[in-house]
Amino acid sequence: MTRRTLRLLAFASALSIAFAAAGAWAGPPAAPPGDVAPLPAWEQLTPAQREALVAPLRERWNSEPQKRQRMLDHARRWQEMTPEQRARARNGRERWQHMGPEERAHSRVLFREMQQMTPAQRDALKAQWRAMSPEQKRAWVEQHRGND
Repeated sequence: MTRRTLRLLAFASALSIAFAAAGAWAGPPAAPPGDVAPLPAWEQLTPAQREALVAPLRERWNSEPQKRQRMLDHARRWQEMTPEQRARARNGRERWQHMGPEERAHSRVLFREMQQMTPAQRDALKAQWRAMSPEQKRAWVEQHRGND
């Protein structure tokens, strides 16, 4: 098994423990069908529930010491974000997760190219991209691929 597979299994296990523990806490009665039951605040979680949520992060921190600074920097940046910025980041992550390999390759090239552009140039490229056919997009990516 690869390291990534092991991490995913550990994370899935931690989530299942967290969900099982969430069912065991003495919270408000179950919400009627169609309503979403409110989840407790951190302070209301039991020590076992807190441990189930923290364990995957602790494991990753300990198993990947070379990435600790990156994780810490990421956490600091996240804390500095506004709620709107966090929502945009979550939406971007979800969009990325649902992309196929070709779309991801296109996104990487577009991102790299747009980093070097002014906002007006980025807006123009976005409009141009939306108007392109799939074949034109592939050709544009190949032309701008560079070292990818």
